[in-house]
Amino acid sequence: MKWTDQELIEGCKRRSAKYEEVFYKKYYGYVMGISLSYSKEKALADEIANDSFLKFFGSIKKFDDFQSVKAWLRRITVNTAIDYFRKQKKFQNQSDVSEETGVFHEVNALQDLAFQDIINLINLLQEDHKMVFNLYEIEGYSHKEIGEKLGLTESSSRVYLARAKSELRKLVSIHLKEYEGR
Repeated sequence: MKWTDQELIEGCKRRSAKYEEVFYKKYYGYVMGISLSYSKEKALADEIANDSFLKFFGSIKKFDDFQSVKAWLRRITVNTAIDYFRKQKKFQNQSDVSEETGVFHEVNALQDLAFQDIINLINLLQEDHKMVFNLYEIEGYSHKEIGEKLGLTESSSRVYLARAKSELRKLVSIHLKEYEGR
């Protein structure tokens, strides 16, 4: 039987294990995709995804029918990934980070890269740089919001983003050279 999101949410609000299982199976790929964008390790991404579902089911009574299920799941998953990141690694030497300056040249070859190639390159970034990059570029958080969530100054968030972009430019360049050499 195929249920609508509305029916699944109502069943989950009643704490029906059957509805929760169907909801989990329906949205696992979506939540896991978000989790993988914040973790290099599949096991950790799986843990983030499962904890996200637990948080979702635990707060399902707060869900309003006018909300988007995917948007709510995304927010819970991103916040869960941030929680894991904070537990795993504390930002150090925040006050020693200075603003980076310089002219960055755009790499216009991104259209030549496959989606998975881009994800693989992002996964090569340092964890703190990757976290800031994802929160800013993918999730749309401001540097102020990122700073509040991760315990950084706004300027540190900007520096981490600049470093992530700089490293990505280098990685894209290397990747394209390898691709052209084939």
